[in-house]
Amino acid sequence: MAPTLYDEKPEVGDLIEIFRGSYQHWAVYVGDGFIVHLAPPSEVPGSSANSMMSVLAEKAVVKKEELWDVVGSDKWEINNSLDKKYKSRPAHVIVRDACAKVGEEMPYCVFRGNCEHFATEMRYGKAESRQVRKAGETVAVAGLATALVLGFAYMFSGGKKENKNTE
Repeated sequence: MAPTLYDEKPEVGDLIEIFRGSYQHWAVYVGDGFIVHLAPPSEVPGSSANSMMSVLAEKAVVKKEELWDVVGSDKWEINNSLDKKYKSRPAHVIVRDACAKVGEEMPYCVFRGNCEHFATEMRYGKAESRQVRKAGETVAVAGLATALVLGFAYMFSGGKKENKNTE
């Protein structure tokens, strides 16, 4: 593996979160400097400007690549934070299952089957995407805030329209 600015070295089976600007790309560390990840066609280092293309992708390919080739100049970290919620599968099982998927073309859906779903499925046996959940919560909060603002506007405007035809 190339020299790193990061003090922490990944262990086999760790989830790697790569910060692409407007989104995060996820992978599973399989050892010897390699990761396995679900990559839609637009997934390349420094691709944050093209990240919206992932939303349109219907298929993605599972790839095994060197960590630094995928990271490029983006920041990354080991993120096994779901270990608090789920029991991690044994490292050799994670690596075996992830590597068995390499080369497989899979359906891709940013909401139901993205790279984070793939990575968490490999580590925990459960597909979950916190960034999708977080985005959903943000949309829900924004919707609630809009409803509240409109409700207050309605209340403070008197709540009724004037009837201009009254004598």
